[in-house]
Amino acid sequence: MKKTQHKTDKTALDRRRFLQGLIGGTGLSVISAASVEASSEKASFSETPSALVDITRCIGCRACMRACKQANDLPRNVDLTQDFPGAWDRQELRFDQWTVVNAETGRDANDIEVTRNVKRQCMQCLKPTCVSVCPVGAMTKSELGPILYSADRCIGCRYCIMACPFDVPKFEWEGGMFSVIGKCQFCTRKRLAEGKLPACVESCPTGALKFGRRDELLFEAQSRIQARPERYVDHIYGETEAGGTAWLYLSDVPFENLGFKSGLATAPMPPLTWDVLSKIPIMAATMAGLFGTVAWSLNRREGPEMKKETEKREVSE
Repeated sequence: MKKTQHKTDKTALDRRRFLQGLIGGTGLSVISAASVEASSEKASFSETPSALVDITRCIGCRACMRACKQANDLPRNVDLTQDFPGAWDRQELRFDQWTVVNAETGRDANDIEVTRNVKRQCMQCLKPTCVSVCPVGAMTKSELGPILYSADRCIGCRYCIMACPFDVPKFEWEGGMFSVIGKCQFCTRKRLAEGKLPACVESCPTGALKFGRRDELLFEAQSRIQARPERYVDHIYGETEAGGTAWLYLSDVPFENLGFKSGLATAPMPPLTWDVLSKIPIMAATMAGLFGTVAWSLNRREGPEMKKETEKREVSE
């Protein structure tokens, strides 16, 4: 995936502005991040496009995986339904595979070992950490809500990979000079913008996936739990994890027993990023002062010794 080379125009940075941006970039990013956080507090996520996954309804057909690859022009080099409905090879998220369905084995509430089919993809955090740590704006939160990735801006720093609480973004390690990150973008550009359902949701034959507004899907999930308390665990995964996500899950098996991340903070994570960024200028100045002092001390100590050595060499000669 090649980066597009931007032409120089009136908005291009000249040498002086570039240097100023390089020196003051950290401070500016902190100010910008803080202002974004302040404005986002006022935003309501009730209308955020979301998806509800009912694990009890998933049969593991992997139709969603095939639909995702087709809709996003991703390579289809694996037979995703080989040996279905028996055992099939486990698939992992990759830069060119944005959703996977795997059979996960765990113990239910009665301590009985069971197997469930679990779909995974980008969780689409309401307040995404990947966006807050990206230094070049390659990760952005769209007006519709989903988090989008722009390869032409990416510098390959992989901060998004390290920051994601769900370990979702994947890097193309064999991409050479061209950095590519791969993750689900909720079909925003190709389908949502045209009023269509995400490809995975549209392809699901059992109703395990449902698309809609986040508040309506939360109501739907709560209603299912109340109507069938013996069927579902009393937990909607994604409602509060990492500050809340657009992908929500229902299950009859405790989520941590199926490999879901547990113990995640319920507060959004970007403020933690900005707290760290705000301290970087102070830390940098402190470290520079410390190293400068050490260098000065070493030079002062080595000066007389070097002078004596020089004098000895001159005498011997």
